[in-house]
Amino acid sequence: MAAPKVAVVGAGVIGLSTALCIAETCPGCSVTVLSEQFSPNTTSDVAAGMLIPHTYPGTPIHVQKQWFKETFAYLFAISNSAEASEAGIHLVSGWQVFKNTPKEELPFWSDVVLGFRPMSKAELQKFPQHRFGQAFTTLKCDCPPYLLWLEKRLKATGVQMYTRKVADLWELHSEYNGVVNCAGIGARQLVGDEKLFPIRGQVLKVHAPWVKNFIRDGDGLTYIYPGIHRVTLGGTREKESWSLSPDPGTTKDIFDRCCTLEPSLRGAQDIEVKVGLRPSRQHVRLQREVLSQGGVQLPVVHNYGHGAGGFSVHRGTAKEAARLVGECIAALQGSSSRAKL
Repeated sequence: MAAPKVAVVGAGVIGLSTALCIAETCPGCSVTVLSEQFSPNTTSDVAAGMLIPHTYPGTPIHVQKQWFKETFAYLFAISNSAEASEAGIHLVSGWQVFKNTPKEELPFWSDVVLGFRPMSKAELQKFPQHRFGQAFTTLKCDCPPYLLWLEKRLKATGVQMYTRKVADLWELHSEYNGVVNCAGIGARQLVGDEKLFPIRGQVLKVHAPWVKNFIRDGDGLTYIYPGIHRVTLGGTREKESWSLSPDPGTTKDIFDRCCTLEPSLRGAQDIEVKVGLRPSRQHVRLQREVLSQGGVQLPVVHNYGHGAGGFSVHRGTAKEAARLVGECIAALQGSSSRAKL
């Protein structure tokens, strides 16, 4: 059989990292990324890129933890290399604070991040409205640089990238032996997934180089995440809202909430507003499927629906998707060798 051809639909962090994992684990495979948008115009470009997991109610915790561990280990190695600055990946320490002690004082990911511990009374004095907190060190991806770094890695491994709107996965069956669907919120229309819905996120990117520590309210709504060049202030979680237009009232609300946690932000300069639609569902859709029409079959692997947690698990889910692609290719090669017999 000639080198199998695989198309990955979508060029956000999930699509690019999945394409890279396929290229790394299926060396005899020809991989192409097809997307209507590339960086800086993807949902991933708006993301804060902090590795603090979001919990998926429909996915077993041990699976989520594995995805997070693999992602953390992968990015930690990059942060410890000469490519850290180009890839936009760095360690950042800080606090997650709660107005009341949470039921779960030790989240499932507490032993994956570095130095996780309860905050001391002295540290909590910084947050007079909060009664409990956790201190730890985690990783942050500055998103546009990380996406560009992934694209560069893909080109170096021979992966092709084309701007193309795919309206139906079946349209790819004559050109490719298999397709990977990493279309994010676009999967709702692309494969008719009614379980997928947008959660609108509005964030501010500001110049405040004196802010070195992350601060996150335990409800996950208000957060301050320092990047290499800009600090991301958030946020919103507006379920079923499709609007990509920044809302000035929301901008003021986010800024005021963040200044309550970190008053020095009143001096922040050069405020830029970004909006993205998180592709959300009860659990990530990560599975194989075979589409068939008139006796012709097209193997598909789905990897989408990561919601607010895409960056925290992107490498783990990409590895799993690449493993499923490997299974599809093995099945194709098995059937073609049987056909020769």
